[in-house]
Amino acid sequence: MFERRLYLHMDWLLLGAVYLLCAIGLVMIYSASSASGASSRLVFTQAMAAVLGTLALLVCLGIDYRSLADRSHVIYGAIILLLVYVLIFGVVRGGGRRWISLPWFNLQPSEFMKAGLALVLARLFGDSRNRTPTARDLAIGGALTALPLVLIAREPDLGTAVTLVPVLLAIAFVAGMRLKVAGILLAVAVVAAPVAWNVALKDYQRGRILTFVNPSRDPLGAGYQQIQARITVGAGGLWGKGLMKGTQGQQGFLPVAHNDFIFSVLAEEFGFVGVLSVLGLYAFVVFRTVETARLARDRLGTLLVVGVLASFTFQVIYNVSMSAGLAPVKGLTLPLMSYGGSSVIATLAGFGLVLNVRMRRFTN
Repeated sequence: MFERRLYLHMDWLLLGAVYLLCAIGLVMIYSASSASGASSRLVFTQAMAAVLGTLALLVCLGIDYRSLADRSHVIYGAIILLLVYVLIFGVVRGGGRRWISLPWFNLQPSEFMKAGLALVLARLFGDSRNRTPTARDLAIGGALTALPLVLIAREPDLGTAVTLVPVLLAIAFVAGMRLKVAGILLAVAVVAAPVAWNVALKDYQRGRILTFVNPSRDPLGAGYQQIQARITVGAGGLWGKGLMKGTQGQQGFLPVAHNDFIFSVLAEEFGFVGVLSVLGLYAFVVFRTVETARLARDRLGTLLVVGVLASFTFQVIYNVSMSAGLAPVKGLTLPLMSYGGSSVIATLAGFGLVLNVRMRRFTN
């Protein structure tokens, strides 16, 4: 699938940092779920997802990213079909129809749309002969983003749907979109916000936003998670209480601690020092990926890496902010660390694309 000499250009530091975050995630999942007695099962499932993710990474690494981009419309279309299938036949859990039931686990196709969208948009803007995207390019890119966004939002999974927007904006911006156009889009978003509030958002979603502004309005309902997340983060102090010695996470005060609020458990058990260490690791991954975009041999490679990075960075920032009570509670996992098999597989596949671009920066 690839020449042996390409190994010389592999970014082993980035790869090591990505898997170190996965390993930290396994430890934190075990700790966060130990009180419920499900820790062994959850860790095993997450580890198996990491193995499958490694296979996905190798596939995305082994096939030249230019060949993948040439078939991006097929990949994009296949994921769209899976999203439509989910809306009709998907598994319902927690009020959402987001998963396809497979023999060993439930697959969440929306997670794979991030990399799929990055591929198809990188091909769209990378093939443009103009130095700046034309109105036609932006319209097509907007339509390609809007279709999966609407399908995912109808599951409903507004959190994952929103992660597609940074992919479009980042790729279009790096491709040369004028700041004036960005300003117009921002103005349109501001004007459309009241309409979205009344039409697009469901009652529980509006409740989450209102509760974020004032958690005390419903401290035992919609505001409970946010209040408990703040308490959990603050309880860690400088050095933390120690692995599996936290009170909020271990005693079940923080709901879905192994999933959406894994960062809060980390803060309680390892304190400010542990938080800085993990954030530093995420920052290293981000900056190393930015360097890959800068070193890419062509415009397509740069845009592809930027698209993968945009979704990843947005999700990290939002989850950390949510855990600290600085953003409304939304079902967004912390990439590579939170429990979620599809998220791990899709994220590792995305970094396979990033490593692919860096590894082939000297090829013809």
